[in-house]
Amino acid sequence: KPLAAPAAVAPATGMAAKPLRERCVALTGSFETSSPVPQCFSGLTGNFDGQGVSFGALQWNFGQGSLQPLLQKMVSSHQAVIAGIFGADFAELQRMLAMTSKADQVAWAAGIQTAKFSVNQPWRGYFTALGQTAEYQAIQGDAAAAVYQKGLGFCRQFGLKSQRAAALMFDIVTQNGSINATVAARINADFAELPAGGTDETPKLVIVANRRAEASNPKWVENVRARKLVIANGGGTANGMTYDLAKSYAITLDPAADLT
Repeated sequence: KPLAAPAAVAPATGMAAKPLRERCVALTGSFETSSPVPQCFSGLTGNFDGQGVSFGALQWNFGQGSLQPLLQKMVSSHQAVIAGIFGADFAELQRMLAMTSKADQVAWAAGIQTAKFSVNQPWRGYFTALGQTAEYQAIQGDAAAAVYQKGLGFCRQFGLKSQRAAALMFDIVTQNGSINATVAARINADFAELPAGGTDETPKLVIVANRRAEASNPKWVENVRARKLVIANGGGTANGMTYDLAKSYAITLDPAADLT
């Protein structure tokens, strides 16, 4: 039986109008949730890891206290939108958010899902609809600000200026945490071997992708490499999905405004 072709991530309308930070969240969120844009913004998993519910492109959750601020910001800034989505259960959502114990909030989340950690309806539908709103997508972008800034710091460290470089470093910080001094030295040594005068950042991004992947847990090196090379090359296949960064995320080799 022939192998099925990788699923393609469809072009998304409206991404070019969004800030680069939000586009980076969407791309990394697609890897994290195995869902294309815009569905990645509604990624939802249950309490299999003891975190209650993990929701959104970067899987913010109750157990670590990372999800509550996003929901609270939605309530305070766009109450009509979120109230309209949750309807008669909006008061129950507010009651949960008012709890002072993260353990109680995790227990609440466990109570709205099955024994196999699937979030029950209508709550699954509520969260899915919330993640598809422009307002909550923007809140997710704001919540990733510190990660984005750390990624920009690595771009500056290696003299990279493109949107694709910003996306690669954002993904590295999200998935791998950092680039240590040993890896940085290897990257710089490889950069020094490149022909002088080139304006295409792709060869440098490929070096970063490979060197950071090689420093990962041996079990996951090739998984990390595939994901990072998709970004470095502007497209390709990772985790069974085929990506075109320019078409689906409006992420190109054009200069990133935050790096100019």
